[in-house]
Amino acid sequence: MISARGLARTFKTRTGPVEAVRGIDLEVAPGEIVGLLGPNGAGKTTTQRMLATLLVPTAGDATVAGCDLRRDPVGVRRQLGYVAQGGSTNPAAKVDEELVTHAQLYGLSRAAATARARTVRDALDLGELGGRLIKTLSGGQRRRLDIALGLMHEPKLVFLDEPSTGLDPQSRANMWAHIKGLRRTFDVTILLTTHYLDEADALCDRILIVDHGKVVAEGTPAELKRRISGDLVTFELDDIARAKELLAARGEARDVTAVERGLRITVDRGEQQALPIMRALDDAGVKVTSLQISHPSLDDVFLTLTGRSLRDDAHA
Repeated sequence: MISARGLARTFKTRTGPVEAVRGIDLEVAPGEIVGLLGPNGAGKTTTQRMLATLLVPTAGDATVAGCDLRRDPVGVRRQLGYVAQGGSTNPAAKVDEELVTHAQLYGLSRAAATARARTVRDALDLGELGGRLIKTLSGGQRRRLDIALGLMHEPKLVFLDEPSTGLDPQSRANMWAHIKGLRRTFDVTILLTTHYLDEADALCDRILIVDHGKVVAEGTPAELKRRISGDLVTFELDDIARAKELLAARGEARDVTAVERGLRITVDRGEQQALPIMRALDDAGVKVTSLQISHPSLDDVFLTLTGRSLRDDAHA
């Protein structure tokens, strides 16, 4: 459904060129839900906007829904439903007015557009809201309406840019359930961007971790987590430099990484090895105030690959 090679985009600014995307290779098979996961500014949305023909790539080529990105951008748009992060609805319009108008812009007759609006509304739990003004909808309802607009012309491929940003936890969970249902109900392939680790874990068949305009890792959520073998032990302590020396000398720890107020290490058996390591640090005069044992998460993968936490970047 998507095949991209060397996709890149450089922006010109007053202070010089900015490489937002630095050569991304991307493959998405029909029927997949694939996520671009990374912090704000990583290049996720720029990549998606290039694939949607909204930005011209500085370099690279791609085929999207069977159409060449450069030679046939109109063909790409006909096959693609693009749902931007900010939404694009008219608050003063009624739900059905917006849906039908959108479908007619793609060439559907009014009768066909009206029938399609009913189908899409029902699928996204908006069934009784056709006559409501958009400005009276809740945040979650508006976001589902944005997605409904992207489905009106029966696309093969749907792009979702940060689909649950700004929603409360209950609305986010509801949104995830609807996104999962899109593939089953409308037989679409989905490419989404997110900086929420739990969203990528819950929704995506495959994830591409993007950082500084490049893909630094890809795979299923389980495959990415398996890249960090063993258990993670986090020590809160007062002398990071001395602790690193002692851990290097002992040899049990792998991937020793500095974190806020301490160190995070990988060991084969956290429950067995954490306490002896803590005692050794204490005997050497390094005060350990706490320790935590956990299994790898997507954030741990990002931390191992980049040296910083995706959670910290997401809230920066």
